[in-house]
Amino acid sequence: MSFTFSVPLLSGHLDFEIKAGEIVFVLGANGTGKSSMIQRFFAVHRQNARRISAHRQTWFETNAVQITAAQKRDSQNNVSAYDAEPVSRWRDSYANARPNLAIFDLLDAQNVRARQIAAAVDEGHIDLAKQLARADAPLKTINDLLRLSALPIQISVERFEQVFASRDGCAPYSIAELSDGERNALLIAAEVLTAPPNSLFFIDEPERHLHRSIISPLLTLLFAKRSDCAYMVSTHDVLLPIDNPRSRTLLLRSCRYNGATASAWDADLVVTGAEIEDSLKKDILGSRRKLLFVEGEEHSLDKPMYSLLFPSASVVSKQSCRDVEHAVAGIRDAAELHWVKAFGIVDRDNRQQSDVQKLKDRGVYAVPAVSIESIYYHPELQRRVCERQSQVTGANAEACLAEAKNRAINAIQAHAQRLSERVAETKIRADLMARLPRRQEIAAAQPITMSIDVPAIVAAEKAQLEVAVQRGDLDFLIARYPVRETPALGGTVETLGFQSRSQYEGAVRQLLIDDDGALAFVRGLFGTLAEDIERD
Repeated sequence: MSFTFSVPLLSGHLDFEIKAGEIVFVLGANGTGKSSMIQRFFAVHRQNARRISAHRQTWFETNAVQITAAQKRDSQNNVSAYDAEPVSRWRDSYANARPNLAIFDLLDAQNVRARQIAAAVDEGHIDLAKQLARADAPLKTINDLLRLSALPIQISVERFEQVFASRDGCAPYSIAELSDGERNALLIAAEVLTAPPNSLFFIDEPERHLHRSIISPLLTLLFAKRSDCAYMVSTHDVLLPIDNPRSRTLLLRSCRYNGATASAWDADLVVTGAEIEDSLKKDILGSRRKLLFVEGEEHSLDKPMYSLLFPSASVVSKQSCRDVEHAVAGIRDAAELHWVKAFGIVDRDNRQQSDVQKLKDRGVYAVPAVSIESIYYHPELQRRVCERQSQVTGANAEACLAEAKNRAINAIQAHAQRLSERVAETKIRADLMARLPRRQEIAAAQPITMSIDVPAIVAAEKAQLEVAVQRGDLDFLIARYPVRETPALGGTVETLGFQSRSQYEGAVRQLLIDDDGALAFVRGLFGTLAEDIERD
């Protein structure tokens, strides 16, 4: 399903559409008409739209649902009609009703699932009941999303439909006692997760009451979870679109008013990769920001993992280790970027310990991992996931792990030449960059000759790979070589009892949510990075 939009410009119109699964961010400084545009578009699409307003009420009078099903239907209709009125841009006559509607929908979805499972059991359809139970309950989904977004709270429902929260295993307390940001995150997640398929969401200033290290992964995860919906998000946070590289951005520079109503805009629709002009950034930025630059391409596996490991930082991918080093140095050396703290992660490769320490002193951490898959498929995480899986399936975990290891090593060995060439390529590029003539050498005006024995480098790398294969060192192989370019990972997940890589990778993330020991182990792979990010 797609939704069409037309923006009246100061001269002409800007027409575009948003399909299910697509996101458009509306970005601009205060007074550029963002909320007016959101309200205008909602009025056009109100039959399929849900609106989360900027001036939303996030507090609860109690932790119990205060409306009946009939009252809920009436209130929802009234709210939808009211949101289509221009006055709703600055006044909310249904502020008290909105939190109740969101929590009602959440509990209703929870109860519908429970009733479906119970009905299947009552009718003797045990297999159907098991199938229905495999889908996570809405409350579990909410709790997982909150944890992945660096909000370690657990939402639960007790007698009389009372909703409670707990933190770090402590005694439950009323959701009315949650912080403003926690309530805001809960309400946004409840609204999105319980909406009908093919809904169009208008979310106005989701960052209110929330640190961006929380709202950014929360929105990204919600977009992925409800890819059957379309989204228009109005925000002051220029980095939210960057965190969602497949999105588009509607840039608003100014607007023209007709009385108290915005009637035309100076606007452009750009892809997220396009550069946002500095004058706009200066208008809408001002808070501190922690950035973590990583070597590699933008990958959907990165952000949920890094949100768990480094919840205070946002991740930016760079093409090479030199790009990571330059990005970190550029930010740390720029006085005008005092509000930004930059860190970097690069592959340790063959660096000496003294070089590793020099990099760390500059904010760049050399770790023994070639890609994010090196973490997801680390043998220790394979072991923990397999043992957890075997408790459900009854499979022999030790036998599964042994077979998975053999399949992975055989798959890697079959591609030894290509993998060796890929690692050698990185080495050769680094060697060439290190040998580039410096200013003094250029000034000397003497010929410079460079010779690199490519076959010898590749042969040495292949010999190292073969030695690791012979001794069964899967840790080394996964950390050093781009094994995602081989069948090794597919064979591993199949042997461990998963239907796909994405299912296994989801199980790893769930493991890190549930198992503090596993989370600590993965953080330990990055040395002191987690502590250093939190300290700065």
